[in-house]
Amino acid sequence: MKSFLTIGLLILSNVFMTLAWYGHLKFKELKWFENAGLITIVLISWGLALFEYFFQVPANRIGYQGNGGPFSLVQLKVIQEVITLSIFVIFTLLFFKNETLKWNHLVGFIFLVLAVYFIFKK
Repeated sequence: MKSFLTIGLLILSNVFMTLAWYGHLKFKELKWFENAGLITIVLISWGLALFEYFFQVPANRIGYQGNGGPFSLVQLKVIQEVITLSIFVIFTLLFFKNETLKWNHLVGFIFLVLAVYFIFKK
């Protein structure tokens, strides 16, 4: 159960992280933000990133073996990286229609999945 909760929280965390890091690139298309300056955009992104931490910190605390969770620190980091890439790909395909995934992106993603396999291999 802790593993599912950890992964779920990491997914939520990464949704907010991706919105904070890359969502502002689409703000200019929204009427409210078309004239927003850099400081405003940074503050909005920080606000979104705050929600990232509301999910990320508990995920790591719950999931970490040192706190009774199922994952080592390295496993947590690799899970987080794969989730980050997955959320980023979905976000990019949904919101940035001019970006395309190419064969080398797919190969890189496969290597990351292989990294997860090897990190978890006993």
